[in-house]
Amino acid sequence: MSNKVILVVLDGLNYQVARDCMGYLNGLIEQQKATLYPIQCELPSMSRPLYECILTGVPPVISGIVNNEIVRLSNQESVFSLAKSQGKVTAAAAYHWVSELYNRAPYNAVRDRFTDDESLNIQYGRFYHWDHYPDEALFLDAESVRQKYHPDFLLIHPMNIDNTGHKHGLDSRQYRNSARAADIFLSNYLTTWVEAGYQVMITSDHGMNNDLSHGGILPEEREVPLFVIGDQFTHAATDVNQTELCGICCQLLGLEHRKPYSPELIAL
Repeated sequence: MSNKVILVVLDGLNYQVARDCMGYLNGLIEQQKATLYPIQCELPSMSRPLYECILTGVPPVISGIVNNEIVRLSNQESVFSLAKSQGKVTAAAAYHWVSELYNRAPYNAVRDRFTDDESLNIQYGRFYHWDHYPDEALFLDAESVRQKYHPDFLLIHPMNIDNTGHKHGLDSRQYRNSARAADIFLSNYLTTWVEAGYQVMITSDHGMNNDLSHGGILPEEREVPLFVIGDQFTHAATDVNQTELCGICCQLLGLEHRKPYSPELIAL
């Protein structure tokens, strides 16, 4: 039985755009190799609060990370801290806010951009601080770390979909095409990840609106996808909450934890 997990957070990806535009992932669904669940994100529908929610299972109004300008370490148990404390290897290729939440705050690019430190919660990190940092490069960063360190838990977090949404809005060809591009990049790696024994979850923090923003309660801002790929998923769950993603990762990793999760989603 595999106990390794890759969590992909495609920043700013609306559920319907994922359903309509990501042909490779939807092809896996047609071949019964993946399942797509709609998820309603927690509030506020903003990035840093929802990174914390996804990785700790704690809603923003409880965690205290309630907007993007709060720069401090998380004070919650996360997938990273639980995995590291129980002898697992952790890694991330992600936006620098993730480093600030779980490793060191504030982010220092010279010190933190390339992180290789077994004492930290994210032991092997490749962090970036440009919203336009190419998704293609980010996936290369992630795969390089995976092949070099064989992490038990790997977070992959590209930003181009969100960045494009802020420039062009939800109902734009540019936004839809950025989702299509991410789907193509994923098609280059997913088979390799599954063959290497990883359970793969692909989701988003929040969606996007036609005001070139997000943060409120509109369905297009809150509805995000969750694709699950791997032999440890039942593909039979009927409902998954964003606050359960941390616990699902912990359960798949075989960790001792007290996080909420969806037992009907996992064949353990």
